[in-house]
Amino acid sequence: MCVISVLLLTFSIREGDAGIIHAARSVVMTVTTPVRYLGSVIAAPFNAVGNIASNLTASPATLSDLEAENEELRAKVAELSEAQATAERLESLLGLQSTYSLQSTAARIIGESGDAWSRTVTIDKGSADGLAINMPVCNAAGIIGQIIEVSPTTATVRLVTDENSGISAMVQSTRAQGILQGQPDGTLRLEYVTVDSDVKEGDIIVSSGLGGVYPKGLPLGVVSSVDRPDNASYYTIVVTPASSETENNEEVLVITSLTDEQRATDDDVASSNASPQGTARDESSTQDDAQDDDAAASGDGSSSDDGATDAGE
Repeated sequence: MCVISVLLLTFSIREGDAGIIHAARSVVMTVTTPVRYLGSVIAAPFNAVGNIASNLTASPATLSDLEAENEELRAKVAELSEAQATAERLESLLGLQSTYSLQSTAARIIGESGDAWSRTVTIDKGSADGLAINMPVCNAAGIIGQIIEVSPTTATVRLVTDENSGISAMVQSTRAQGILQGQPDGTLRLEYVTVDSDVKEGDIIVSSGLGGVYPKGLPLGVVSSVDRPDNASYYTIVVTPASSETENNEEVLVITSLTDEQRATDDDVASSNASPQGTARDESSTQDDAQDDDAAASGDGSSSDDGATDAGE
């Protein structure tokens, strides 16, 4: 049998691809391929059942080891996800600190008020860390409140949405100024903005720096609606706070002092008492349009004069 196999192999090599042996092999492959494929399809369920049976018959020690390994992997995934989220929040805080050149110290929120009459949070640093009453507190989105109580190791922060909170604020684009006041229902309103000021939905509200407590220019929120009641002297302006969810403010910055650039200037104070407040929106564009209109009117007049002269001739 071995000699026959050697002879067939020798003839197959010598005869090339067009020989009898190669032709016979092709016929056999053509006939047997469907049979082999059908056999594998039929055997697949039985192989799966065999694998299941093997798993079911695994020893309790093996199953226990696998469960422990899965639990360990899940714990590591959760730990890495939390570390990544913390790193992203801290990076955002550092970005705010760098952008506004804030002199500040970091703290973590460890609790919040449990009643419906006040909106406060507790942070894990206090007077022993240099914190004091009235210091502003912010997260990566902007100002969230102000310290109202302090102990050696903790401090209480009144949130901007508390009805006792009031912050000197202004419209970023037009510099129209008012007081951002918390409401009993947890919303914000920009009060005392006169109806001759330029304010519209979508405007960004920032701190004005008046009063010397909050640094000038930090985000506070966005105008969500502007209403002008009949015969009223001031708009009713509703503002969506820059940070709506305190549970996302795990890490915060406490602003410990202000630089001269972060305080309101004499011009800012004068502007707050001016009427109308702030400046008109897109003032340069308005002036350009007026010049274009004057030029167009002048051109129309020249054409009319030329027409009259022609008629006289």
